[in-house]
Amino acid sequence: MPTESELHLHRACFTGHRPHKLHQPKAAVIAALEDKIREAVNNGFVTFISGMAWGVDIWVAEIVLRLKREGYPLHLIAAVPYEGFEKGWDSEWKCRYNEVLRSADLVKYICPYYFSGCFQVRNEWMVDHSSLLIAAYTGEAGGTKNTVDYAARKGVQTIFVL
Repeated sequence: MPTESELHLHRACFTGHRPHKLHQPKAAVIAALEDKIREAVNNGFVTFISGMAWGVDIWVAEIVLRLKREGYPLHLIAAVPYEGFEKGWDSEWKCRYNEVLRSADLVKYICPYYFSGCFQVRNEWMVDHSSLLIAAYTGEAGGTKNTVDYAARKGVQTIFVL
């Protein structure tokens, strides 16, 4: 049985802005994310952690699950900040979120309830359990920048999609 430190070497996580902040067409962003995921798979990554927010997080989870259905030996961890996180979303994103949760290999609720820092706690948990961060990052301030900065402080390699 592999140790946690051995598993850690083959795990990647994601961060990214909401779609309206990406300044690129959705299809281009999704294609770039898939390219980076395939590159990671070719480099030995087998477990991917999604923070489960609408936009980039759901897109990458869907890509990983599609590759898994195509026969790649991949695992998806859904790192949900707290139970009920999706309640205020529109019905399309809620449906996609719930489908990912049903298909994930592991659903991990990071915090027991909402509080002002729970998203950063989730982001740090993902980085702490990964050796690679794939970031759809434009340089704007916010949670994505905080995650990229945290990964840099922790020595976790970051690959930028945009």
